[in-house]
Amino acid sequence: MMDRTDRHCRYLLRLITRHTLLYTEMVTTHALLHGDRDRLLGFNSSEHPVALQLGGSDPVALADCARIGEEYGYDEINLNVGCPSDRVQSGRFGACLMAEPGLVAECVASMKEAVALPVTVKCRTGIDNRDSFKELAGFIQVVSDAGCDTFIIHARKAFLQGLSPKENRTAPPLKYDYVYRIKQQFSGLEIIINGGITDLDSTESHLRHVDGVMLGRTAYHEPYMLAGVDARLYRDTRKVPGRDEIVNMMLPYIEMELANGALLKHITRHMLGLFTGEPGARHWRRYLGHHAVKRGAGTEVVREALEKVSEFSNTAAVRPGSAQRRG
Repeated sequence: MMDRTDRHCRYLLRLITRHTLLYTEMVTTHALLHGDRDRLLGFNSSEHPVALQLGGSDPVALADCARIGEEYGYDEINLNVGCPSDRVQSGRFGACLMAEPGLVAECVASMKEAVALPVTVKCRTGIDNRDSFKELAGFIQVVSDAGCDTFIIHARKAFLQGLSPKENRTAPPLKYDYVYRIKQQFSGLEIIINGGITDLDSTESHLRHVDGVMLGRTAYHEPYMLAGVDARLYRDTRKVPGRDEIVNMMLPYIEMELANGALLKHITRHMLGLFTGEPGARHWRRYLGHHAVKRGAGTEVVREALEKVSEFSNTAAVRPGSAQRRG
C-alpha cells in the first residue's frame, strides 16, 4: 500500500505477528534503478519474512530490480498488476498490464531467471469490460506458464478510467467466487485472496477455499487485529505482547531511527490505530497527532501519549454503574 507499509510500519506489525508475510510499498523500477536504494529498500532484519513489491513493465529492468531486491535480503519478489491509479497507468504498469498477459509473462520469466526467490503476481479479477471469468482464467494460465505459481487476487475488477484509486477499492463489486473458481481450476497454484476482508473470522472462512488471505487497510488502521493471527492460523500459542508492551518495545527502535535522522511523525503515524476500540484510543491519537509533528519531538511524546491512555483507562475502570466510554 503506497505511503503505508514502509519500514517503520512493518517493524511495528512484526512486533504483533511473528509469521505474517509483510509487503513493502510498491517500488517502481525507475525509482529503484535511478534513486536512493538504501532509502527505498533498507529494512530491519526483524521484519522477515518480507516481500518486495515492484511496479514496472520492462522485463530487463524488472529482472535487474529483482536481483537488487535479492541482494538486499528480501524473501519474495512481487509484481504489482493491480494498482489502477492514473500515474501508474501512465508508466505502463499496474492494473493496465492485465490487458497484456503476454508481457506480464515475459516480465515474470525474466525475474525468475534472475533470482532464486519466489516471484509472485498481485492482480485484479479484471479491468473495465474485460472482466469475465474466462479472461481472468486466461490471464492466470499465460502467466503461470511463465513460472509464476503464486497469485494474490484482489477480488474486484479495476476501472482504468472514471474512478479514483480509493473508489476502485470499494465501488466495483467483490467477486470472491471468481477467486475460489480460479483455485479450483488451477489447483496446483497458490491462490491468495484480497479485498474487503476485515476480520479473522472472515479470513478463516476464505481459507476454506483458497491458500491464503491478504489483509490491507484494516490491518493498517487497526494493527492489533493481527494479534490473533499467529495462534489462530499458525498454531503458535506464544503470548502476544499487549498494546502497551508494543509501545514500549517500539521505543528503542524509535530512538535509533531518530538518531539516524528520522522524524518522529514518520514513525508514529503508523501507530495511531494501535488502541482502536480501547478506552483512551482517541486521547492516544490526538496526543500523538498534535505533539509528534513538533520540531525536536522524541520518545517522550510516545511515553506521554501512553500515559494518557493509562490515565483514561484507570478513570473509566473506577466508575461502576456507568457505561464505559470507548476511545
